[in-house]
Amino acid sequence: MSDERLFLGLDSSTQGLKAALINSSFEVVYTSALNFDTDLPEFKTDGGAHHHEDGLTVTSPPIMWVAAMDKLFDRMKAEKAPLGKVVAISGSGQQHGSVWLRDGARDALRGLDPAKSLREQMAEAFSVADSPIWMDSSTTEQCLMLEEKLGGPQKVADLTGSRAYERFTGNQIAKIHQASPDKYKETQCISLVSSFIASMLVGDYAPIDASDGSGMNLMNIRTKKWVQEALDCCAPDLAFKLGDVVPSHTPVGKLHAYYTGKHGFDSSCIVIAFSGDNPNSLAGLRLQKAGDIAISLGTSDTVFGFLAEPTPSESEGHIFANPVAPDAYMALVCYKNGSLTREHVRDQSANGSWEEYRNLMTKTKPGNGGSIGFYIKEPEITPPILKTGMFRFDQSGKPVDSFAPEVEVRAVLEGQFLSMRSHCGNIGIKPASILATGGASVNEAVVRVMSDVFGVPVFVGDQPDSAALGSAYRALHGWRCVVEESFVPFAETMSGAPEFKKAVDPDKSAHSVYNGMLAKYAELEKKIVAG
Repeated sequence: MSDERLFLGLDSSTQGLKAALINSSFEVVYTSALNFDTDLPEFKTDGGAHHHEDGLTVTSPPIMWVAAMDKLFDRMKAEKAPLGKVVAISGSGQQHGSVWLRDGARDALRGLDPAKSLREQMAEAFSVADSPIWMDSSTTEQCLMLEEKLGGPQKVADLTGSRAYERFTGNQIAKIHQASPDKYKETQCISLVSSFIASMLVGDYAPIDASDGSGMNLMNIRTKKWVQEALDCCAPDLAFKLGDVVPSHTPVGKLHAYYTGKHGFDSSCIVIAFSGDNPNSLAGLRLQKAGDIAISLGTSDTVFGFLAEPTPSESEGHIFANPVAPDAYMALVCYKNGSLTREHVRDQSANGSWEEYRNLMTKTKPGNGGSIGFYIKEPEITPPILKTGMFRFDQSGKPVDSFAPEVEVRAVLEGQFLSMRSHCGNIGIKPASILATGGASVNEAVVRVMSDVFGVPVFVGDQPDSAALGSAYRALHGWRCVVEESFVPFAETMSGAPEFKKAVDPDKSAHSVYNGMLAKYAELEKKIVAG
């Protein structure tokens, strides 16, 4: 492969849109990012979303994602990013979110005019103006209905990889169909965030890939086909509106002439199926064999690993189709309270300063003197906690109203990683080492606690935005498969990629302290879950 060929990865996350451009030697030659709150303030989002008065409903306007594409590509062109050398594009979208396209949207996509903005041309394309996203917890009724229809939570997990979860797309579709049947009827296509961004690039409805499709409670994780009983439980004619499921390395079309005419892309550039942010992080961290583990620290925190065989559980985590190995799987445990919750504690206890946060951490020892906190700013996924609040316990296990700042900043980290260690072990995720990614992975205080709680070394990549980088890697991988006219193993494609850097080794004495805290943490957690 010539180094002149470039591969573009896009990541449409909760808070913004990022781009990473790599060459065939895996070097990142260009990056760019925009933030929805600050770069597109007219949409009045908070953390990229609209939080509704009921405390459970969370949405984002899909036209904002379209406007972000306009702004990002204009910026890339202005900064003279070498877009004409891009031969393949793939991407990432926040998982579970749905985009509802009305009759006529396909014509708008096919007829994109480079003389006009994407935002102008897609303004009337949506039958649902505010898309439910992964932070939404308002579909408990629909989840119970799905589990009853399919034979219980374990049966749903065995079929789809997860029990019925409020944020999963199928349950969100059922809610919208029940509440707004007219909007459902006028919808021609229901996309995921990932497949919608791909649709914008190819100028037609792009299919859902198997890995992101695993986060819907609608797809059989073994056959990679829709479960008809689940579809029927959610809404009529749903298979038609969703379209086909494709392997994650599938080319879904050539880049639309809009982008060649307006931004200077080459007309031969192909688009590889987009996937979810967590699957793309797995690709970005090059988890290539069973037992490889990563922890992503972002708006949501996730722990994920490469699995040879699925082991679904009705109570713990998720099993997805693997985005880089069609016959393998990935396990994932997700926490809604991630970076935004840590930043809230930082703002309240450390005057908004990570430097002051680190200084406060030095005033306490591992174990925090036995103090344990649960920080539920948003309704939590793991474990399921719908009642929000900050729940603090002293060394004797008694509730307290507050912690000193130095105790608070340590408690939010220790509590999260103790939870991860406990719940991940229940679905077979037992790391020998950890690859850390996401914005907080560059924070020394955070990765130190992570390493000590798990008792293993933590490595970090040079590129913290692993979903965008993983998208670029997947563009390269998909392009290789097209060139070879057959599937090429991802590990073969990535041979020669740079090694990850070790950030920290565990402190044995600290790890021993955390071992002694696990039982107490689990006992307190049960009380929080029980209300």
